Amino acid sequence: MNIRVLRIELKRSVAPWAGVVALATALGFLYLIPGPWWDGTALWTAQWTSMALWTRMLLAFLWPLAVGFGALQGLRDHRSAMSELLMSTPRPARHRAATLAGATAITLVSAFVLLVYLGTVQVFAKSAYAHLGWLPITLVGALSLVAGAVLGMGVGRAVPSPLTPPALAVAALAFTTLLRQSSDSAVPTGAVPIRFSLLSPAVAPVREVLLTLSASVHAGQTVWLLGMAATGFALLVVATPRARLLALAPVLAGAAIALLVLPSDPRRAYVVDEAAAAQVCDGPVCVTRLHQARLADLAGPGKEALRLLRETLGSHAPVSIREVTAPRASSATLERSRTAVLVDFDDGAISTVRGKDLTRALLAQGMAPHCNPRTTISSSGLPSETAAQSIAASWVLGDLVPLRGTQHSASSLTALAAPVWKELKALPRAEQRSRITAAHTAALSCSSDPLSVLSGGESP
Repeated sequence: MNIRVLRIELKRSVAPWAGVVALATALGFLYLIPGPWWDGTALWTAQWTSMALWTRMLLAFLWPLAVGFGALQGLRDHRSAMSELLMSTPRPARHRAATLAGATAITLVSAFVLLVYLGTVQVFAKSAYAHLGWLPITLVGALSLVAGAVLGMGVGRAVPSPLTPPALAVAALAFTTLLRQSSDSAVPTGAVPIRFSLLSPAVAPVREVLLTLSASVHAGQTVWLLGMAATGFALLVVATPRARLLALAPVLAGAAIALLVLPSDPRRAYVVDEAAAAQVCDGPVCVTRLHQARLADLAGPGKEALRLLRETLGSHAPVSIREVTAPRASSATLERSRTAVLVDFDDGAISTVRGKDLTRALLAQGMAPHCNPRTTISSSGLPSETAAQSIAASWVLGDLVPLRGTQHSASSLTALAAPVWKELKALPRAEQRSRITAAHTAALSCSSDPLSVLSGGESP
């Protein structure tokens, strides 16, 4: 490829605009539109894999843009009425095609790299867990932009109509929309079988920070995208209808091979990163390696909470604290354990408090663990559930204090908890302990509302 000619292409073609529009669109989405990429453990700048997956999620509309700009670039020779003149020159068609494709590929990849670089700088400053497992996710994303743009160029040259770029962009958007994956279940699933959904360059929104894409997904998508790029380049080079028909062979072969390689089970496509999920412990208090930086703040309050639980519940008390690692659906009942206090750093009552407030939150979670689906975990459970936790922890610590860090106001929690607390404290000590134990059992089994049990309602 002639560097001087490539430089001219970059100056005088629409290629630079493709990169500028792609980067501006991505940054506008991430910084101007509120969403789950702004907060929680799935923040797009919180850790490496989440950053890579969020930027891949953006391909749902960046990839159609790349295809559309590629088609516009492919129309250039037809618009300038130079096709016959260029065919009469001794320079091989593949050289011209390589220069044309290279200019757009460079700008799109540069825009994507700048986006990823902006994320990596922030992740590097925040995350203590560094790894390279995010690189394949990003590299496949960059390849998808190149393949989409080259395919668009080929189609634009083969069908030289002003309607081709918008029609192709809309078709690409419909393609990514049809194959869109949902993250509501334990692992992302698609409206169509997962191996077909994985043909889309975009991935599901990030909900579980320990999930990553498996090696078979990277391999299958790479084959499919290389076939797509080969077809686009062939369409740029060939001129006869028969040759253009044969040029479709690479993309069809790539799709066929990819469908054989891509997993048919969502749990084999999105897998738990075992290295990130490995437990790092300080005595009985354990977190994942991904959140190892939180262990120092959690260990002291955690050990104190376990001591208080042992004094209150005796042999029924949990003996350890560990972070939840199993993927789960947003509507699924939360995991509970009789032997461990399970913590989720998406729970504001755990992640936003320190010291004595954290001891109280861990004690509350051990006394009356959350039962309701994860759709309520960001607000630390339903109000009645959080009120029951506040009462149980306060009974151990002495004074009624609502849990902090939740999205429920202190006044609303106090209004729910105060009448039950007053009634509970008026009972003999043995009856108080009996109700506290019954509420603990009810929360573990999800058999009844712990607040109702504390107020003398039906026991499990």
